[in-house]
Amino acid sequence: MLQSDADNYFQTSDSVAEQKRRQAKADNKNGNPVALTSKILAIHADDQDPDAVYIAEAAGTARRVVLETGDKSTVYTGAAAPLTSITTLRSPSAEPILFAACWDKTIHSWNLKTRKPIRRYTGHSDFVKCVLATEISGTPVLLSGSADSSIIVWNVETGRKIHTLKGHARAVLDLALDPAKTTKDELFLFSADTVRDILRWKITLDSAGQMLAVPLRVHETSVNRLRFEDSLVVDADDADADADLWTASSDKTAQRLVRSRDWASDTTLSHPDFVRDIVIDQQAGWVITACRDEEVRVWGSSSGKLACVFSGHFNEVTGLALMPPAQGSRASRVVSVSIDGTLRVWTLDPAEMKKVQEEYERLQQGIEVEAEPEVKKESMLTAEEEAELAELMDSDDE
Repeated sequence: MLQSDADNYFQTSDSVAEQKRRQAKADNKNGNPVALTSKILAIHADDQDPDAVYIAEAAGTARRVVLETGDKSTVYTGAAAPLTSITTLRSPSAEPILFAACWDKTIHSWNLKTRKPIRRYTGHSDFVKCVLATEISGTPVLLSGSADSSIIVWNVETGRKIHTLKGHARAVLDLALDPAKTTKDELFLFSADTVRDILRWKITLDSAGQMLAVPLRVHETSVNRLRFEDSLVVDADDADADADLWTASSDKTAQRLVRSRDWASDTTLSHPDFVRDIVIDQQAGWVITACRDEEVRVWGSSSGKLACVFSGHFNEVTGLALMPPAQGSRASRVVSVSIDGTLRVWTLDPAEMKKVQEEYERLQQGIEVEAEPEVKKESMLTAEEEAELAELMDSDDE
C-alpha cells in the first residue's frame, strides 16, 4: 500500500517506516560517532599512528580521521566517483602513498604528506573493488581486483602493468597476502569473488600464476573479505595456529579456514544478514564482524560464541579496522564505518563489553528510551547515483 502523504509519494509503508526508524536511531552517541557528509565505503588503519585511520567515501574523497579528537580535516581529493577500497604504502625508496580504488575503473593515488595527486592507474574495464600495496624484491607494487574479474599487479613507480591475473569468473572482491608464506621475493596471494571462489596465486616480478587449479569453496555466495591471522603472534608450540584464514560472506556467515587441515572450515559464525568485513584480535582471542544489519559483533575466536553486539550504526556497516589500545588502556579498539556516514570506535575491554551486551539485551527486550529524531542529512550524490551505489553494493551478493 502506498502512503498518501505528499512527502512520501511512491514509497511503500515499509520503506517509510524504515526511514523513520533510521532517523530515530541516528541520534544515538554509541561509539562516539564522527559524522561525515558522505557514505563511508572502506577503512584502513594508519600504520604510523595508532590513533588514526583512512577512509574512502562515496563522494569520491579519501580522508584521514584522528580518533581521539575526531579531526577529519586531512582530505585527499580529485576523484569524481565513489571510492570503494583504500590502502597505503610506505617504502624506503619512495614517499608514502595513499591508494584508493574507484568506481571510475581506475586507482587514484596521493602523496600521504602533501595530499597532492600522484597518478591514476588505468587498465581495468569495470569498477575497481579492492587494492593492496606491498613490495616484491624491493620494487613497490600495487595489486587491484576489479568487477571485470581480473587482478592487475602494477609497478607503483612507473604506473605500468607487471602482470594481469585471469582466473575468476566474476568480480574480484578482496585480496589478502598469506603472511606465513610470503617472502621479500615471492607473494602468496589469496583472492575472493562474487561466485564464492577463493583462488591462490604465486607472484614474483618475473612470473605469476595460480598455485592450484581447484578454488577453495566454503561459502554459498560472495566472499566479501579475507583476513589472515597474524603468524607473528601465534603460539609457536601450536602447530594448528599458523596464520589461519577468516572469511566474511554474503551467505550470512563468517568462517575460519584452517591451514593445517588443507583450509577446511572448523568454525562458522552465523549472522542475520550479509557479513561485510571481519578483523581478528588474536592476542585477546576475539573475532569482530561487520554486518549489513547495522551491527558490529564480537565473537570468541576459540569458542565461536557471541560475546558482544555493538549497536549504534543506523545503516549497513561496510568496514572495520583493528586499532591498538587507547592511552591508559590495555584493550584493543575496533573502528567501524557505515553507509550512514559515521565512524565509530568501540573498546574490546571485556568489562566494558559485558556492560554493552547487557544494555543491548535490555533494548532487545523492549526496554528502550526513545531518542529525538535528527534531521536527515542531504546526500552528496544525486538520486541516480544513490540508486547506482545501492546496485553496486548489492551486486556483490548476486
